[in-house]
Amino acid sequence: MNPDLRRLLVRLFLPFAAGYFLSYLYRTVNAVLGPVIAHELHLPDHALGLLTSAYFLAFGAAQLPLGMLLDRFGPRRVEAVLLLIAAAGAGMFALAETLLGLTGGRALIGLGVAACLMASFKAFSQWFQPERQASLTGWIMAAGGLGALTAAKPLELALGLVGWRDIMLALAAVTVVVSFALWRFAPEKPQAGGGDGLRRQLAGVRHIFSSRHFWIYGPAGFWIVGGFMAVQGLWASRWMNVMEGLDAPAVAARLTGMGICMLGGFLFMGFFATALVRRGVSLDTVYRRAMIVACIAFALICVFPRSAGAWLWPALGACFSLSNIGYSLVARAFPPALSGRANTALNLLVFTGAFGLQWGLGVLIDALRGNGWDITAAYRIAFFSLAGGQLLALVWLLKTPADQPQDASAAAPAP
Repeated sequence: MNPDLRRLLVRLFLPFAAGYFLSYLYRTVNAVLGPVIAHELHLPDHALGLLTSAYFLAFGAAQLPLGMLLDRFGPRRVEAVLLLIAAAGAGMFALAETLLGLTGGRALIGLGVAACLMASFKAFSQWFQPERQASLTGWIMAAGGLGALTAAKPLELALGLVGWRDIMLALAAVTVVVSFALWRFAPEKPQAGGGDGLRRQLAGVRHIFSSRHFWIYGPAGFWIVGGFMAVQGLWASRWMNVMEGLDAPAVAARLTGMGICMLGGFLFMGFFATALVRRGVSLDTVYRRAMIVACIAFALICVFPRSAGAWLWPALGACFSLSNIGYSLVARAFPPALSGRANTALNLLVFTGAFGLQWGLGVLIDALRGNGWDITAAYRIAFFSLAGGQLLALVWLLKTPADQPQDASAAAPAP
């Protein structure tokens, strides 16, 4: 690798990787902090679900405007500014004394980190050829995997030393540092189409949502990927405690195992994705097979929680690590000027699913318990409902053949 390329990789990759590390840490932090906060503030399951999923609601709501901002102003400036909002949200969360304050802080965090992954994808598409982008995607996801790992056992150990409020204040400070690093060190590239007006920007969004190619992957993004995020960010730890009888240290250890397997999948993509593409291996096939295994693993968790959870949860984490291939599969059908909007359109469905399913599971569990169902039956029914939606999405995904040609409609929209 020549020195100029190496220097570009360092200046471009490291700040964006740090941002995505924080994004994933914020996303999953309530799996460990949630029970502590619920106990301290006497929150029921549906309130805890709403609190945690406020991140996903704000994150998802930001996606379509975010896509237009990325395509117009570039990833460096957009992410650096938004991370300051995340830092403010973390500070608000740390100082809040009510459910409303906690939810507002959590929503600001979600808004503030909304650009972390999509800005990385946009930056890679600007500076590197497609075959190198596949590996860079794997590496940036590995940074997120490290964030998930940090939000498991290390976070549980930190709670033994300091309070959850101190942890959130420390995260706010680190977020400010990462924002400065992005603004100061990440390279800037002139935007193709950066002068497009709002009408043309919106035309690009309509073009994406009207594409048949986009809707091949959309339902899987909502139910399978969004469903995993909803479970990983909150309900996995509750399920492990209620259905598998694990105490807090054992739950943290299990979540760490999931994180390690996710990280392994991301590293696999980082090391081998470019080589696979060059050898003619279809990433579409890899994605579909990963979704099949993920759906089977989650269904088996629902049926055999105590006997199979020890190895099925890590398997689910490994499969999820490959789900982000879906973003490149969607974006490949659109011109580079639409890449930010194409990725954020899919992300909108993913995070709408994460919010709706995370909150909805809590509402369903509380409703069942309020009608006389015991807690284990309530959790089982809620998880089976999610598994049913994932099965339908999987059937939709598999009904179209892999490696189909790009849509004829994939051309850029007319001015």
